Amino acid sequence: MSAEKRPSAARPFTPIQLKRRTPVPSDIEIAQESDIKPISDVAAELGLLPEEIEFFGPYKAKVKLEVLNRLADVPDGKYIDVTAITPTPLGEGKTTTTVGLSQALGAHLGYKVITAIRQPSQGPTFGIKGGAAGGGYSQVIPMEDFNLHLTGDIHAITAAHNLVAAAIDVRMLHESQATDEQMFERLMPKNKHGKRSFGRGLVGRLKRLGIDKTDPDDLTPEERRKLCRLDIDPATITWRRVLDTSDRFLRGVTVGRGPNETGHERETGFDITVASEIMAVLALTTGLADMRERFGKIVIGLDKAGNAVSCDDLGVAGAMTVLMRDAIKPNLMQTLEGTPVFVHAGPFANIAHGNSSILADKIGLKLADFVVTESGFGADMGMEKFFDIKCRYSGLVPNVVVLVATVRALKMHGGGPKVVAGKPLDTAYIQENLELLRAGMPNLLHHIQSARKFGIPVVVAVNSFATDTEAELELIRKMSIEEGGAVDAVVSRHWEFGGQGAVDLAKAVVKASELPSQFQFLYPLEWPIKQKIETIAREIYGADGVDYSELAEQRIEEYTRLGFDKLPMCMAKTHLSLSHDATLKGVPKGFRIPIRDVRASVGAGFIYPLLGEMSTMPGLPTRPAFYDVDLDLETGRVTGLF
Repeated sequence: MSAEKRPSAARPFTPIQLKRRTPVPSDIEIAQESDIKPISDVAAELGLLPEEIEFFGPYKAKVKLEVLNRLADVPDGKYIDVTAITPTPLGEGKTTTTVGLSQALGAHLGYKVITAIRQPSQGPTFGIKGGAAGGGYSQVIPMEDFNLHLTGDIHAITAAHNLVAAAIDVRMLHESQATDEQMFERLMPKNKHGKRSFGRGLVGRLKRLGIDKTDPDDLTPEERRKLCRLDIDPATITWRRVLDTSDRFLRGVTVGRGPNETGHERETGFDITVASEIMAVLALTTGLADMRERFGKIVIGLDKAGNAVSCDDLGVAGAMTVLMRDAIKPNLMQTLEGTPVFVHAGPFANIAHGNSSILADKIGLKLADFVVTESGFGADMGMEKFFDIKCRYSGLVPNVVVLVATVRALKMHGGGPKVVAGKPLDTAYIQENLELLRAGMPNLLHHIQSARKFGIPVVVAVNSFATDTEAELELIRKMSIEEGGAVDAVVSRHWEFGGQGAVDLAKAVVKASELPSQFQFLYPLEWPIKQKIETIAREIYGADGVDYSELAEQRIEEYTRLGFDKLPMCMAKTHLSLSHDATLKGVPKGFRIPIRDVRASVGAGFIYPLLGEMSTMPGLPTRPAFYDVDLDLETGRVTGLF
């Protein structure tokens, strides 16, 4: 690829030299020992202008969206999506591979590269999984900032989401205690000159009701009633509250227990913030105006006549946009070798669409030869949603899928002992066992075929561990190409060696990016909801069919009546199996997918069916990761993150 297509940088790229040690220290030790560039240098090397960034301390910044206007005529770089096979509960190093590949492309092969990944949730950071900055010598730094707060985007989402929740309950309370005329007087009070006006928060509802009058006093009694009385049916409310902590005791709560709210109690609950529709909107929006429009379209429930009630109806969409006006800007950080990273949005891939933002990718593709982004969990989860949801809204066409596999995970799929986070691995995973490995290979081959159904070349990245043998690694390589149809399969040792350990992988990706491809979606949006659900279940999961609960049937009928049936599907299921059942490993056969509920994220622009017993609020284990996290009071450094 010709680097001349990219905008000129204020200064040439200078890699950071790794301070490698053997054995490899903990992630946080590596991160804190590393040299680090001022973020102003990272921005300058990337070709960003000083007026296009906003600093958050010396090592992180936000990038203003105006850069897209300046670079509108610049051709896009190559677009790489990193995904994985069905993982163990330990994860298979997908983020580490994403970072290592980027370091190899930028610090060793001389390409201009941007890594585009999600911001981690506090839930898993303090729970089981730990942080999400990568690992070993392929990490994003500062690691502590990356995993803790960053620039406050998740907090902004929490604030905006809970503002909507408060608006719903207080609107029902006030409507129950006032006449139509009283509601009219309160929503459109006279000013000191005796004149009324429609507040900005009423504009959306006026438009939806088809009322084009400009003076509130000209409204008929019927128009006043329609404008001022939402008449929300409490039984239909789907908008819960959110918190960015894994707190299982908030999965179900009763609100309205205060002395002044007697008689208005209702059952609701909390989701984790990264499952919020506002997070999904942040990841899928293409600009500030688009975000405002999407917020207005968010449906929180139905009125008693069966009509959808939106955030525009509540009059809260403008305030949501104000709370999110800074969060829409991608965050700029760097890898251990000084290559630039965009960190933006953080939707889970099992209960949301699991991809970082369209805006970060769009900006990155104008600035870099390669944008390496990552889809959450396995190819059946984040990758399918990357293609069928994210790419639909972005209009971007990916060039290569990098599919991460490990010997460990494939042995588990071959029938190996249960893998449990926090417990030592069984000897089956650390001793050569080609028979067990071969038995697990169908899971990898299935994921390769799933990616190929979208018409994109696949490169398998075998994330190598110290206990893997050459025979095991070669078996994966050979079967991936000969039986799976991958264009290449490369062993990568980026965790131990950084970008140097991923140079062969990077060369394979560059070569694959020049191959012709025929990208296509799995289904057209015009299909009915059920047909889209069943196509994903059959083609990606390998299910025999789909069974719908009575509630799911009702919701599908309801959403079809309301005109939401032309949206893409965002399947919420376990990431630990191709099926809905986390205990079914490998490539399960003879199963049917149960759909217990179907919900609509109209603002984000998708329908999300809930497969089996999916929880939108994780819980903490007996020994959470926060047991190890503390502050060194002498140095001020964070300890215990991983």
